[in-house]
Amino acid sequence: MRVFVLGLLFLSVLLLLSGCATSYPVGSLYTKLQLPVDATGNMGDATKVGTADCMSILSLVAIGDSSINTAKKNGNITKIHYVDWDVENILGIIGKYKVTVYGE
Repeated sequence: MRVFVLGLLFLSVLLLLSGCATSYPVGSLYTKLQLPVDATGNMGDATKVGTADCMSILSLVAIGDSSINTAKKNGNITKIHYVDWDVENILGIIGKYKVTVYGE
C-alpha cells in the first residue's frame, strides 16, 4: 500500500512539474489547428513563404526553433505580410508546431 501511495505521489508531482507549452484551445485526444498570428497592412501579393518548426515530446523535451524571425530567414523575406501558426498535438504526448511567414 505504501509503495502505491508513493508511486501515485511521484506521478502527481511529475504531472505538476511538466508544464504545458501551448496557448491554444486543446482537444483532449487530438488537436490540429491553423491559427493566424499576425497581419500587417501589407496584405498584397505575398511572393515568398518561409517556415520554421519545432516539436515537443511528453511536454518534457522541446526541440527546434519556430520563431517568426527564423521563418522569415528561411524564406528570404524582408517585408512580412502575415503569419500563420499550425499546431498538431496527440494526447499531449507529441506536439508539432509550425510558423509560416508570407511576404516579399
